[in-house]
Amino acid sequence: MVLVDQNMVDELNLLLRFPASSLMQGLKIHNDASQTVVHAAERLYSKGIITQPDGGYLTDLGIDLAEHARTLQVALSMKLN
Repeated sequence: MVLVDQNMVDELNLLLRFPASSLMQGLKIHNDASQTVVHAAERLYSKGIITQPDGGYLTDLGIDLAEHARTLQVALSMKLN
């Protein structure tokens, strides 16, 4: 069983930063971004999830994963009664 490690959390957090409202919008990771964000972007790029090592756009796989990440975020943030 694979547990979620910090790299995965960082990648999920970066995926959640991509705009959900338009596929024509991307992200640019600037040189003053934290190393955590820079390395997460590089990993997502190497996995074929984003189009550039410094952000860019979501690939088709990235779009699917970002939608799932948003679903997880909503489900896990629900308050129990």
